[in-house]
Amino acid sequence: MSESNVPYLVAVVGAGPAGLYAARQIALGGAEVALLNRDIKPGGLAEYGIYYDKYRMKEGLRKQFRQILDIDQIEYYGNVTIGQNGDLTLLDLRRMGFQAILVTVGAQGTKWLGLPGEDLTGVYHAKDLVYHYNLLPPYSQGQYLIGKRVALIGVGNVMMDIAHWLVRDLKVDEIVAVARRGPAEVKFTRQEMENVANNLDIEALDTELERVRPVMEAVGQDVEAARAFILSGLPKALPRVSDTQMRFDFLASPSRIEGDADGRVTGLEVEETTLVLRPDGDTKAKGTGVKRVIDVDTVIFCIGDRVDEGFGLPVEWNEFVKNPEPRFPIDGNSYEVYDPETKTPIEGIFVAGWARKASEGLVGVARKDGELGAQAILQYLQTLGPVQNLDEVQQQFAQRLQNLAHPVVNKADWKRLEQIEQEIAAEKEVEIFKFHSNEDMLRALGLVPVSAV
Repeated sequence: MSESNVPYLVAVVGAGPAGLYAARQIALGGAEVALLNRDIKPGGLAEYGIYYDKYRMKEGLRKQFRQILDIDQIEYYGNVTIGQNGDLTLLDLRRMGFQAILVTVGAQGTKWLGLPGEDLTGVYHAKDLVYHYNLLPPYSQGQYLIGKRVALIGVGNVMMDIAHWLVRDLKVDEIVAVARRGPAEVKFTRQEMENVANNLDIEALDTELERVRPVMEAVGQDVEAARAFILSGLPKALPRVSDTQMRFDFLASPSRIEGDADGRVTGLEVEETTLVLRPDGDTKAKGTGVKRVIDVDTVIFCIGDRVDEGFGLPVEWNEFVKNPEPRFPIDGNSYEVYDPETKTPIEGIFVAGWARKASEGLVGVARKDGELGAQAILQYLQTLGPVQNLDEVQQQFAQRLQNLAHPVVNKADWKRLEQIEQEIAAEKEVEIFKFHSNEDMLRALGLVPVSAV
């Protein structure tokens, strides 16, 4: 870090949208910020979560991120892991003298249902596949054996992203989107449906709607309105590029994944459900005991994320625990990490973005939550007063990073990497080029020997 008269010192862990926009607000609010990132490149969800061919959207976000990282009070440290088994722990950062830490690492864990057969070959989580086709190391180097008949568990936008990839890139034979509840309660948007609408098997949809009609009407749901929404993506649908047939299987709760003697998926067993009205007017799915098997060779869970329990913070219900009575509430939300055993806040540690509320919204929501978390941090800093030993803390921190067994990527390195990849893209006459591994990126920057493995 450069010498500065800035009175406060803050670490922001995670350089996705929440972390980047939070870092900007904290810096402009009177602090020097160390932005620590597990990945070599900043961007997080915006770089590796948005569908890979949305080039204009991604470049627009990168432009904003460049402007943030040009702020003098923000220093960037990529290829640094924070956590219980990381390069540094949160306690290390606090002991070194950082006055506050904002954790914006997203929801790095994945939700599973705990079904028999989840360990079979051909069972994956959507997050891993999204990272794979967006070329995030090490997922970019993973081997994912996708068959011809794929079951997608869940009916949200993430499911639609995976269906988009299966339809337009892999061109599988069949996709079955499996939902515990009915067609009136799908969570994807019309815009996401536009990517796959021309591969929707409309005859199969109508047959399925008739099958579930009695259950829907019994709880007051409108079958025709549900059909109209599902088909609303047709007018602006992308041109059909494959023979993939996509259909839905509603009122079906996965109960087991079947496999063959070689450990590969052969089918998804589901229990048929019915809908029950709750007192608040919402519905819940209730099993009927009737089971059947959907003939598929791949199962992909598209059911959301959870935080990483190995990060070093208390976790309950898939989320880091927040102070139920926050000292620095923002818009009624708590951003302060809380220890439920001692029933006290963990001093100086805050969370924002998906680290605060897993799988909540997309880039815009993450940005806003990061900025709100930054406000909580700034309020907290006002109770502390300025840091007295800024130079000493900076030197100690720099020494710890220099002692790591691997290179740390700074702002200048990242800008140079962007330039290298842009030049290669121009040479190859492609929209964008990305190195597939961290090792390749570090070699291109000259931070590891060319012969290094």
